[in-house]
Amino acid sequence: MVSPVLSRNNVKVFGRGTQPMLFAHGFGCDQNMWRFVTPAFENDYRIVLFDYVGSGKSELASYDPERYATLDGYTEDILDVCRALDLREVIFVGHSVSGMIGLLAANRAPELFERLILIGPSPRYINDAPDYVGGFERADIEGLLETMEKNYIGWANFLAPAIMKNPDRPELTAELEASFCSTDPVIARRFAEATFFADNRADLAAVQVPSLIMQCSEDIIAPSEVGDYLSRELPGSTLQTLRATGHCPHMSHPEETIAVMREYLQAPVDGVQSAAQIG
Repeated sequence: MVSPVLSRNNVKVFGRGTQPMLFAHGFGCDQNMWRFVTPAFENDYRIVLFDYVGSGKSELASYDPERYATLDGYTEDILDVCRALDLREVIFVGHSVSGMIGLLAANRAPELFERLILIGPSPRYINDAPDYVGGFERADIEGLLETMEKNYIGWANFLAPAIMKNPDRPELTAELEASFCSTDPVIARRFAEATFFADNRADLAAVQVPSLIMQCSEDIIAPSEVGDYLSRELPGSTLQTLRATGHCPHMSHPEETIAVMREYLQAPVDGVQSAAQIG
C-alpha cells in the first residue's frame, strides 16, 4: 500500500544510486528550485524531492495551522517522508530554514541520517545583543510580517530581489517572486512567523550527525556572522564560504554549489573536517 505521505507532500523519487539524498526547500519555495543541482547527483544517489504541506503542489487539504505553527510540524514532514520510503543513511540537503528543520529531524532520529548539508542556514534570525548577530532586529521582522498581511504582492516584489541578489539574472528573481505569490498568503505568513521567530541555538549542541555549512557571500538572510556562529557551536560541522552572492546559490550559482557538495561528500564521513580539506 502506498503511503498517503507521498501524495500529501508531492514526493518525487529518481536516480540510479541507492543512498538517499533528500532535498528540502526553503520558505516560499518548492522542490522545483533544486532542478539545477539534482542532475549532478542522479547517477550516484537516490534523489528524493518533496514539498512541505502548504507549499508547492502538496495537498493543501492536509494543512493544519496548529501543526505548522512552529518548525516542529515541518520537521515531522521530513521524518514522515523518511519513514514512508524507509530511508536510511540519508544525506539531507536543506536550504535556508530547512537547514534547522533538518537539524531538528536529525536530533529526533539521528539513526536515519548520515550527513547534513545546510545551505544558508540560521539558528536565529533576530539579533540578541550583545553576543549574537542574526541580521534582523525584532522590529524588522514584525514590519515584514505586517507588510505580508497588508500587501502580500508588494511584500513579494520587495523581498525577492533582496534575497536572490544577482540583478544580472532577473529571471531568477522573477521565479522566486512568482513562487512567493503562488503560496496561500495566510499559510505563507504562518510559515514566516515559524521561521523568523524561531530560536534553535539550544538545539545545536545535541547534533550527532556531521554537517556542512554553506555560507553565501553578501547574504541578507544569513550574514557571515551566522555562519561563524554555527561553525563554533555545531559539533562535527565544516564551514565553507561560497563566492556566490545572495541566499539561493543552488539557483544562482549551481556549479559552485555542486562542486562544494561533491568535495564534502567525497571526504570521510566521520570526524570533524576543516574547511581547507574541502576547498
